[in-house]
Amino acid sequence: MNNKLVYSGKTKDVFTLDNGNYLLKFKDDCTGKDGVFDPGENSVGLKIDGVGDVNLRMSVYFFDKVNAAGIKTHYVSADLKNTTMEVLPAKVFGKGLEVICRYKAVGSFYRRYSDYIEEGADLPAYVETTFKNDEKGDPLVTKDGLIDLGVMTSKQYDDVKAMTQKITKIVADDLKEKGLDLYDIKFEFGYDADGEVMLIDEIASGNMRVYKDGKYIDPMTLSKLFFA
Repeated sequence: MNNKLVYSGKTKDVFTLDNGNYLLKFKDDCTGKDGVFDPGENSVGLKIDGVGDVNLRMSVYFFDKVNAAGIKTHYVSADLKNTTMEVLPAKVFGKGLEVICRYKAVGSFYRRYSDYIEEGADLPAYVETTFKNDEKGDPLVTKDGLIDLGVMTSKQYDDVKAMTQKITKIVADDLKEKGLDLYDIKFEFGYDADGEVMLIDEIASGNMRVYKDGKYIDPMTLSKLFFA
């Protein structure tokens, strides 16, 4: 088997496989600044031993649940010993699109709309989309914008939104059983050769904002609580 590196990302490397699928290698590099972990940062700031392993384990756990619910994902299998995950080929929307689902008005949502809502107020699985662009600060984009810019079709957007809300509920319900409250979560989606939408990337603690008894739980602590 001759796995060829096709992309080296901030937290994962991507290789081709002989069967046409791809292999994601999870790394211990984390986004952050000045040695402090921050999932919202755009550059690698530190290395935390074992973070690649817990991110892969949590992703496998949730991908299995999402696939079982009949929601299409790129996940095929994982090798926990080598911290790798085999995935189906998928094209990203545009140059990369992030989809956030919010249950609470916190973070950037609250900063933008604080004239209209109190911090921490409930939201009805509110979905928003942002372009992945570090230099432009990941700008928000509307459904009309995505369609008019040729990034996706109206049906693809509707599928992304519906899938986002269903997957978020799966994650939130699972965390709730562990006494944890999901405030918001970030996903990435792509599409296959037929244009069908699928969940890609990972479902890990660094992509979600979680609270316990009203207190924020940082991603590494969350991973430990999750697998306790």
